[in-house]
Amino acid sequence: MRSPTTTKKNKTEESGVRRIIGVDPGLASTGWGVVEQQGQRILHIAHGSIETEAHLPRPQRLFIIYTQFKTLLDLYHPDEGAIETLYFAKNVTSALPVAEARGVVSMALAERGLLVREFTPMAIKQAVVGRGSAGKGQVQELVRLILGLESIPKPDHAADALGAALCSAHTPIFIDA
Repeated sequence: MRSPTTTKKNKTEESGVRRIIGVDPGLASTGWGVVEQQGQRILHIAHGSIETEAHLPRPQRLFIIYTQFKTLLDLYHPDEGAIETLYFAKNVTSALPVAEARGVVSMALAERGLLVREFTPMAIKQAVVGRGSAGKGQVQELVRLILGLESIPKPDHAADALGAALCSAHTPIFIDA
């Protein structure tokens, strides 16, 4: 079986426009945000979250995330995805469902042959605020300002997803020739 390609560089190279979908994965709420980079300008396209109900079995919740995320990919046609890396200090139990949500999102991006870029929370804070130790409120406010939004994106997971997309927009892509 042939694996999908890892990049769609031709469309981006030809137009000079990158459409990026950022994702903050979670089993209960997967935040997403779409931005478009046109040279030095970064435009907000849309944001939101995919919510699943706690009473549903985990496989059904993952399937909901997967199918709704694929619908977003069909709707917004991103050139690449940006996902926050999994970070946990003590609670491995809560990290496992998040890892599974990351997996289905990554699979949907890979099915489309899209570049998938992963960033640590510190890298996202550094790209958005200029400090890797910035607080969540600072990141959300800077996301709002950078994208020219009237209010901080809600829910929080969507603001975090937009932060991941902005990080990707500010990070050069090095592709082997």
